[in-house]
Amino acid sequence: MIVLNLLCDHGHHFEGWFASGDAFRDQSDRHLVHCPQCQTSGISQLPSAPHVKRAGTDVALPERPGAPVAAPGVAQLHQALAAMARQAENVGERFPEEARRIHYDEAPARAIRGIATADETRDLLEEGILVLPAPIPPDDEIH
Repeated sequence: MIVLNLLCDHGHHFEGWFASGDAFRDQSDRHLVHCPQCQTSGISQLPSAPHVKRAGTDVALPERPGAPVAAPGVAQLHQALAAMARQAENVGERFPEEARRIHYDEAPARAIRGIATADETRDLLEEGILVLPAPIPPDDEIH
């Protein structure tokens, strides 16, 4: 069982539980997956963070779909964002331009982070460039 982050054509974010990625694609192709808010079947999969097992931070998945899941705490989420930030090149305000260059194979593929306005972020997503808007602290505040 996998949990996928999904987005409908109207911009509603939600999660879906599927037996596999292929099961999601099959159900989506047959218009069986619907947004719980607006009922559209125009659904796309958003990128999901990989599961990394670390001592004391592992989150147990339920044995059956629909069972409650203990969500990670804010401190754990902050730690994960800080770890991603440490590993990504900070391109600052050049983020939208550099993301496009990477997407269109005009620059080497690598993890980057930087600054983008809401409009720039929306434009990137509409171009099919997967970005994750997240509040990352400045370099001197990342431990």
